[in-house]
Formats: sequence, C-alpha cells, structure tokens
Amino acid sequence: MVEVNMEATKISRRHLVPAAAAAFMILPRGARGANEKLNIAAVGIGGMGQEYLKGCESQNVVALSDVDSVYSAKVAARYPNAKVYADYRVMLEEEKGIDAVIVGTPDHTHAVVSMAAIHAGKAVYCAKPMTRTLHEVRAVTLAAREAKVATQMSVQSCASDPACTTEEWVKSGAIGPVRDVHVWSDRPIWPQAIARPGEAAEVPTGLDWELWLGPAPKRPYHPIYHPFNFRGWVDFGTGALGDMACHAFHVIFRSLKLTRPVSVSASVALVREPLIAERGYKSRTAKLPETYPHASIVTWNACTGTTAA
Repeated sequence: MVEVNMEATKISRRHLVPAAAAAFMILPRGARGANEKLNIAAVGIGGMGQEYLKGCESQNVVALSDVDSVYSAKVAARYPNAKVYADYRVMLEEEKGIDAVIVGTPDHTHAVVSMAAIHAGKAVYCAKPMTRTLHEVRAVTLAAREAKVATQMSVQSCASDPACTTEEWVKSGAIGPVRDVHVWSDRPIWPQAIARPGEAAEVPTGLDWELWLGPAPKRPYHPIYHPFNFRGWVDFGTGALGDMACHAFHVIFRSLKLTRPVSVSASVALVREPLIAERGYKSRTAKLPETYPHASIVTWNACTGTTAA
C-alpha cells in the first residue's frame, strides 16, 4: 500500500511560478526569434493568476483581463504597460499580437476562456483543474489538438521531488507489489454542505457579476461565492476532489500505468450535523445539492486490480 499526503508535497511559491513561464517556451520552432520575447496575456489575475504572471515577467506582459477591477487592481498596477480589460473576449479580439494566455479564473470558466484562446491560435497555461466537467475536458483537449497550440495545466507537484521519488520507488519494485493506494487531503478549506444564501447582497464596486457567472446559471451575487469560496459550489467549482486530487493522482497513474477505472464508489459524511435539525431536515443526510459534502471517501477500482482511494 502506498499512502500519499497531498499536504506533504507542497511546493513553495519560489519554485511554483517558473512553471507558467516554462509552459510558453514550447511554442513551435521558428515562431519567435532566439532573443525575441513572447507577448503574454492573462485572464483572472486577482488570485493564482498573479503568481503565474510573476513567472512570466521576463517576457512582455501586454494584456490583462479581470471581471473585478478592484480585487485585481494591485496586480494590474504591477504591469503598467499592459492594457487592462474587463471582458477577455474583447481582449482577444483587440490584442492580435498575443502569443499565449494565462487562465487564472474560477473553475467554471476555465473551459470557455481556454477555448476562446485556443480558437484564436494562442498557447494556453490554465490553472487546475483543467475544467469543471468531463465534457469540457474532452472538448478542450480536442480543440487544442486540432489547433496545434501549446497547452499546460498548472499542476506543479508533477515535477516535485516527492512525486518523482515515489514514482521511482514504485516502478523499481523497491516497495514491493502495490495493491492499494490511499490519498488524503485537509480540503475543503472553504464552506461546503451549506444552503444557498437567502439574503440579497449588493454587488461590490468594480465587479461585473454577469461576466463572473459566465456559463453558470444566473443567481444573485453573494460574498460566499467570490472571490475565494466558489470551489465549494457545484455550479462554480469542483470541490476538494477537483482541487487536490490532480496533485497526487498523476503519480499513481504514471507509476502503476493505470487506465480508466472499472468502477467508482463514494461515501460522504456530514460534519456539522446540527445544521440538519436547524433547517428541519428529517434525513441524517442534508439535502444540499448545490454544494459538495463536508467529507467524502471515493474509491476507484482500476483495470489492473489496483485500488486508489
């Protein structure tokens, strides 16, 4: 059995940020001269997008886009030569000289922003998870292959020493046959298993809420969604699994040469059980379909007979 603690393989930001720059150095040979810099644009710069941008500061940061001008103001000020947009679609239309686009938006807009950049012939570096749904994954993958543009997802832990060492141990047989793999995380670190807020909230100055929603179903603004807690909501995020599994599962898949699972099962737990009584639910399982559960155990049975839980 191999156990992987996703919190034990964290990488410092000093080692993290060069990954974004490396993603854009794989453009086709001859696309740029030996000493010519790339023109980088970014969509969603207030959160992790700003860290990816730092990794590209040796290049030309020419355009920035964020739906929240106040939340992203400090980041935009760092790049005075970059033109700032609220709508990424307008940016892609007007900035014809862009070579690559960083996507640092919430999960639910990864696919639409990445697809727009790919269709415009731009290289893409996208925050993880790649998309919010499997359908989006397949669509973006197909589009990138057809457009023949360079793409990369920001799972920096793929190249970490713990990940590479674990893979070497397993492949070499140093730890013997692996029958089960257990991965755990301290997520969620944001609210989950909660009801949609009933009270109305005023949209903050500088935020275009309609643009933030993008392809998601319309709903009134509330600070429980933006700027950080979006990941706990089904419409916007992918929960703890989508946030952290990609940081560890790649080690398992590469080491054991896994393919698609033959079956998947899951169980969930409600940590704050008093909420059920307070809201009048009769069942012990809270009926809160709009957010992910407080805790869960998901088991994949792989084709090789190995189990990842």
